[in-house]
Amino acid sequence: MKEFFTTNIWLKLISLIMAVALWFFVMLSGRSEVTMDVPVKFININEKFEIVDYPKVISISIEGQERLLKYLKPDEINAVLDVSEAKSGRSFYTISKDNIKLPKSFLVTSINPETFSLTIELQLKKVVSVKPHIVGSPEKGFKLVAIKVEPESVILEGPKSAISKIDIIKTEPIDINGINSNLVYKANLNLSDTLIKKNINKVDIKLSVEKIIRETH
Repeated sequence: MKEFFTTNIWLKLISLIMAVALWFFVMLSGRSEVTMDVPVKFININEKFEIVDYPKVISISIEGQERLLKYLKPDEINAVLDVSEAKSGRSFYTISKDNIKLPKSFLVTSINPETFSLTIELQLKKVVSVKPHIVGSPEKGFKLVAIKVEPESVILEGPKSAISKIDIIKTEPIDINGINSNLVYKANLNLSDTLIKKNINKVDIKLSVEKIIRETH
């Protein structure tokens, strides 16, 4: 056994180095890198709070076997950030490689940005009136005599800064050009802010139309 370690020691050492080099060559050959935009998922946020200002995506560089990278899909990658300790206001968070969930055969090499700010606000509920947005006019000889909305109000819920500015919510435009009879429209509520939730999406607009009676002398 002693002769094994003492005979041709340099030859054995060179063989070992070549074996290690070959292993690294096999492991690293055919490797490549791609950069993907990944949305950040926030978990454990207090139900009283709403995140109103945050980066929509972060850029992640991923290294792996080139043949495997070709089949890597964005939905296999998740950037998850725990905000259970978040408080109302603006805070800074750092996202690390530990926050990136992806298949084990890949390696995260860089994240951009690593540090970013979140603005968190208290949620607010508010009841606001619904106002129909009527455009056009009935057929000649007819007039619109009544407009009824059911329900007349809607409950909005969202960030305090957004909700506090809203007193009424309008419907989508309702074109009444040329109508000559009573009608009921199912109208969408015109609300584009995705951070605001509403308890209903549509209302009934009941339009009452009458023929104009001209007085004769």
